[in-house]
Amino acid sequence: MEPIVRAVDIGRGNTKFIATVSAGEVRCAMFPSQAHPCETIYEQETWGTKRRTVCVPVDDLNYEVGPDAHLASDIFNANVLQHDSYSATPEYLALLLGALHYMRLDRIDLLVLGLPVATYKLKKQVAALERRVTGEHTLAEGRKITIARVKAIAQPSGALMYCGLTHGRLAQMRKERNLIIDPGRRTFDWLVTQGMQQIDKRSHSVPRGMFDVLHSIIEGISRATGSHYREYDAIDLALRTGKKPVIFQKEYDIAQHLPLAQKIPEQAVAEMLHYVGDAADIKNIILVGGGAFFYRKALKTAFPHHELQELKDPIFANVKGFQYAGTELAKQVDAASARTDGTEPLNLTT
Repeated sequence: MEPIVRAVDIGRGNTKFIATVSAGEVRCAMFPSQAHPCETIYEQETWGTKRRTVCVPVDDLNYEVGPDAHLASDIFNANVLQHDSYSATPEYLALLLGALHYMRLDRIDLLVLGLPVATYKLKKQVAALERRVTGEHTLAEGRKITIARVKAIAQPSGALMYCGLTHGRLAQMRKERNLIIDPGRRTFDWLVTQGMQQIDKRSHSVPRGMFDVLHSIIEGISRATGSHYREYDAIDLALRTGKKPVIFQKEYDIAQHLPLAQKIPEQAVAEMLHYVGDAADIKNIILVGGGAFFYRKALKTAFPHHELQELKDPIFANVKGFQYAGTELAKQVDAASARTDGTEPLNLTT
């Protein structure tokens, strides 16, 4: 029997995961990266529409996660994942357990997770995360799941694998130098590779993602309205759709705040150029991530001699690539075991 491989990409904005795999086809799903602690499990109201959340236990608390998790927040709820050690927080584990709950499995032989490039360079943090997730966990409704093996990789590397597969150029890209750029919710990540091998000294990430863009606009609105405006999701939607947000019952034009917000991508790209240079030696520049639309202009200005490759499904590109990479790793481990002793292929539980 083939080992069960799954992938989860817990970003600062959304938690993306492989919900099902059937005949080689993967189906993705996601929910906001919000985990709200409570002492007791939330009980759904019998007269209203059921909230699309689940409660998972972590340490001594329950955390409500899922598509409607924003309904569990209060006005002072902090963005607890907006720092470099987010993968060590209880909220991170709660989001992961929520994703595992929605997969409806009781065992995973190999689970692939993603981390920002700067965090991935900290091998002690990577090893700690892999140890923390390996083993048995309790999910919502008392269900259990066993994770036999965990592999954490740099988030943009998933997009590289996905890009090569979707464009039928994986074999060719394994011989080329690539730059993968991933503007996420909190971090702006970039990864330079020779084939599929990361070049550490040219790869990094900085905390200048979409959260900083939104925060700049939020502060401008607060100053202009004399309030403590906090609706990050409303501003994010406004940027993506071009529709004005409603503030104090009136449509509000955020255009006045965009010049300052647009400095965020410029600053992030400027930092990247210290590592990448003019990219004259790079064959492929791939742009992915939920913030790609807002960073595109600054990147085209920085690399006027290159064509940016943008994937049709930028939000799920990383997690799909994780799934493919995990499947290949599982095959390699099985094949290596079969060659070594001539017995049955190695199960990833060992």
